[in-house]
Amino acid sequence: MITQLAGFNDAVHDAQSTFRALLDAAARPGIQQSTVSLTPPTGLYVSCAAACLTLLDLETVVWLQPGFSEDVRPWLVFHTGCRFTEDPKTANFALLGDLGSAPKLKDFCWGTAEYPEAATSLLIQLPGLTGGKPVTLRGPGILNEIEVMLPLDTTFWQQWESMAADYPLGLDSWYFSQNQVVGLPRTARANFGEDP
Repeated sequence: MITQLAGFNDAVHDAQSTFRALLDAAARPGIQQSTVSLTPPTGLYVSCAAACLTLLDLETVVWLQPGFSEDVRPWLVFHTGCRFTEDPKTANFALLGDLGSAPKLKDFCWGTAEYPEAATSLLIQLPGLTGGKPVTLRGPGILNEIEVMLPLDTTFWQQWESMAADYPLGLDSWYFSQNQVVGLPRTARANFGEDP
């Protein structure tokens, strides 16, 4: 049974370590951070599973992109008690595994003028954290600039930059490979070229 898949080995220590990794990833955009080890359900990366166990709870609403293994939803419910929504705009967190078929960034909640922190946070699984077209990031937490090569296409980066005019509204996001995570907060500005 899916509920027999354990969560963290040491719930308190592992959650603290993962939370620190997620904070560091958000505070230092573009710098890879390591997460703790655990046994996730099929289709959920170790790093992303650790983030879910750390960030989700009884009060969080999650949009789970269609296409994830049927084991993921009951595992999340069993270990976090989170609830699910079919509407991305009503989600506190969105779990994405295929950006090619994902909603556009504008389809998620960007927060409000009174509560910008009410925006959806994106948890995005990628096949790796390198191998994409070089993009230069600038902003808080970055000394001058940093180059990332996340496997994200120009359309995604164009959507990302379109949020700049609405700051402090926008989306905070984390990108996961199997055991690593990179943060991209809404304050990060991307300089990228056009696809040929």
